[in-house]
Amino acid sequence: MSEVLVVIDHADGEVKKPTYELLTLARRLGEPSAVFFGSPDQASAVAEKVKAYGAEKVYVVGDAEIRGYLVAPKAEALGQLVAQAQPAAVLLPSTFENKEVAGRLAIKIESGLITDAVDVEEGGVTTQSVFAGNYTVRAKVTRGTPIITVKPNSAAPEQAAGAGAVEAFAATISEAAKTAQVVASQPRQSTGRPELTEAAIVVSGGRGTGGNFEPIEQFADSLGAAVGASRAAVDSGWMPHAFQVGQTGKTVSPQLYVANGISGAIQHRAGMQTSKTIVAVNKDEEAPIFELVDFGVVGDLHTILPKATEEITKRKG
Repeated sequence: MSEVLVVIDHADGEVKKPTYELLTLARRLGEPSAVFFGSPDQASAVAEKVKAYGAEKVYVVGDAEIRGYLVAPKAEALGQLVAQAQPAAVLLPSTFENKEVAGRLAIKIESGLITDAVDVEEGGVTTQSVFAGNYTVRAKVTRGTPIITVKPNSAAPEQAAGAGAVEAFAATISEAAKTAQVVASQPRQSTGRPELTEAAIVVSGGRGTGGNFEPIEQFADSLGAAVGASRAAVDSGWMPHAFQVGQTGKTVSPQLYVANGISGAIQHRAGMQTSKTIVAVNKDEEAPIFELVDFGVVGDLHTILPKATEEITKRKG
């Protein structure tokens, strides 16, 4: 059975949930092998985590020559690993960085690329939501090694025992790949909430909040959810751009999406309509968002959300 490379998404060795989702999907295509870009000192701990989800091998690419640069060195290293392993496919979590890595890799190895897939079936057939969510398409790479980036929350992680054999891979990074260097970085202040694109539940607010996101945040915290915002809320300066959900913001696909005071313009819908269950709270019963939802509540979010938060908190207690 051919290998399927899965690039591990992690923060300083702490493996993120999308990696386990991709390992689950990879088993439909072949034998999963994880690829770890990071410190070799963290490799054994990472291998223990990913082998529980079926990783037979863990390729460790030391990041000494990769850390501190933009995406070119990572794409170069991954291209060399693909040449050695000859995998059936390469799967990456669909982040801004990984999509650029995937694009560069596709050019290097002259292979087809599919981005933002929401499902991967046997035979490499993928499902995507395209053209601002107006179409759902099924696509398959027809040339070379399929390279596929997959949105978070596209599959439920399923455990399966793998060998998790650690194998060091020494990549040769060219000087040309080091021409863009990171000279400074600043960690984002932690809110204690899940990362927006990875969260299983997202609670978003729009123009209807009037700039008061307190009911949104309190309701999100009662559910253990991430907080999002519409473009109107971001353009008004009520929330930073990092919280924007939509065509020019982040694309999310959680199990539950709660839209509060959001009209449902196509720009916003494109970023969240692949969510499994959608709930909307809006005073305007004619709001376009109600055409998309599974459950709709007509009313003032400033009245409804505090009551919902109180009830959820009471039931949790």
